[in-house]
Formats: sequence, C-alpha cells, structure tokens
Amino acid sequence: MPMPAPEIERLIKARFPDAQIELRDLAGDNDHWAAHVVSAAFKGKSRVQQHQMVYDALGGRMGDVLHALQLTTAVSAD
Repeated sequence: MPMPAPEIERLIKARFPDAQIELRDLAGDNDHWAAHVVSAAFKGKSRVQQHQMVYDALGGRMGDVLHALQLTTAVSAD
C-alpha cells in the first residue's frame, strides 16, 4: 500500500518538530516521492548523516511501504 504525503510528513515531524517539509509526488502514485526537509537538527551533520536521520524517522518504511524517496536536506537558520 502506498504512503500518502500526510503520513510521511507526520513521521518526519515526530522526529524533527521544527522541520519544514516540501513533498512532491513524482509519479502520481503516492509511492515515489521527492522530499526537501529543513531542520536545525541537521546542524553539524554531513549530508549523508542528515539523510540517515530522515530515513530513521521513517522507521524502516523505505523500500517497503515507501518505494522511492528523492531526498534533499538543509539546515534551518537559527
């Protein structure tokens, strides 16, 4: 079953309450998403670490319920 945007946003916000999240459905199927996540929690972390943090927030749903996520991250200004 595909994962709708509100569920993705809920999971990310649960881990990063300050996150600004932009989601775009790449294929119109709720299964292939582009996400841009901005959070102060990423400060001092490498891009790879930032992405790992978001994947962790999704709780193992990548490759299962969520087939594809084109992810970009950024540190929010304090």
